[in-house]
Amino acid sequence: MGKREYTAYQKQVIRDYYSQRDTILLGRLQELVTELFLAQSPKQTERLWQRAAEAMTKLKIPPAIREHILGTRDIEILAKNVAEWVRTAEKG
Repeated sequence: MGKREYTAYQKQVIRDYYSQRDTILLGRLQELVTELFLAQSPKQTERLWQRAAEAMTKLKIPPAIREHILGTRDIEILAKNVAEWVRTAEKG
């Protein structure tokens, strides 16, 4: 496939997406916390934890913190950390 040419508008949309990627991922993690609280089956819970792990990896959360959260699989710990990350992102 050849290199694709983007219009100026498309380039701006792409640039805006990547400049807001951390905010988007934090929002996704907040939604995952809610979904984990409401999850009714172990299979659904497992999928949600996998998605949370992927989001934390993309956010470049330190491995020790990520592994602790995923190791305990405690929704409250995840929720507290996400709240802290959101506060930090809003300040920065």
